[in-house]
Amino acid sequence: MKRIEAIIRPEKLEAVRKELEGEGCQGISITEIEGHGKQQGIVQQWRGEKYKVELLPKIKIDVVVKDGDAPKIIKAIIKTARTGEIGDGKIFISPIEDAIRIRTGEKGEGVL
Repeated sequence: MKRIEAIIRPEKLEAVRKELEGEGCQGISITEIEGHGKQQGIVQQWRGEKYKVELLPKIKIDVVVKDGDAPKIIKAIIKTARTGEIGDGKIFISPIEDAIRIRTGEKGEGVL
């Protein structure tokens, strides 16, 4: 199993969520976060005054999928979340050793 953690622009959430659903991804966790990458925030202007916004709003999507499904899920996120501009986000992939369904005690990929 693989855990796929994607940090995306907030305005891309619904499109990514629908794409993941279309790819058969059933379980998803979504968290509103703030952060910045290499760009260290952005400079904006309001009423003639410039100010720096260092922490930008982002959405973190967490899914755990079978090893064989990971490439298509990653591809779906990239296809849907990409704008080609700085700040599109990142995807982190990590192995999951095991999973347990609390209600039944069932273990392994069957809980997905």
